[in-house]
Amino acid sequence: MVLPAKIFEIKEKADLGLLVWKLKDFREEETYEAENGETINLVTEILDLQQKENSIAGVFSKDFVRRRYYRRKLVEAPITEESPFWIKRFKGKVFLIVLAPSVARGVKKLLTSHIASKLSKVLFITVKSIVKVKIPHDILKKLHESNPQATKLIWFDEVDIPGVEKLCLAGSALSDTELYQDYLKHGKIWYVVFEVQKRGIVVGISRNSVITLFSKSTLDEFINYILEDLLMLVE
Repeated sequence: MVLPAKIFEIKEKADLGLLVWKLKDFREEETYEAENGETINLVTEILDLQQKENSIAGVFSKDFVRRRYYRRKLVEAPITEESPFWIKRFKGKVFLIVLAPSVARGVKKLLTSHIASKLSKVLFITVKSIVKVKIPHDILKKLHESNPQATKLIWFDEVDIPGVEKLCLAGSALSDTELYQDYLKHGKIWYVVFEVQKRGIVVGISRNSVITLFSKSTLDEFINYILEDLLMLVE
């Protein structure tokens, strides 16, 4: 199972009840004229909206047309892509978590950043109210060094060696403390894959707050890990 999710922050003052009220009636329609002359109605809407004490959950649903060739003929078919999202109040901040499938069928960046921008427009009229967040290099460094045996992979970026953009440690190289310290001198940790032993899952975490689940787990377990363990790491 590979499930990527991305964390954003809502910078505007956000009353969860008001957010639910704005989201529940959101629906957009557009028409698409197919090559055969047929008119297709494409809908973007919010489904399965639920509110709890400090959180909101829902599904962002968007129709689009997938184009492919079958026996040298263009075939167009309407497809619906759905992406669950969560809005969570945490320690004086409000975060948006958007889940994306490993491959968005036919729509580049439909999920994560596209949805964050769309929800920002729906809720606050402007795209500037929901912003990207980071998990600092120092935090990723602490995650690895707290239990190096649990780490599967480390990528370093911002490398100061001419001609080298990224460095990677994997496999047996992860146990080479000297090599790890040498890489730290030349770059910053961009991405870490490690086992969260207390939850029994393997995840990848990047500095731009993309979290990817690589092991068998339920969606609820994965999201609970993000809400309970990762939001406190966001810069």
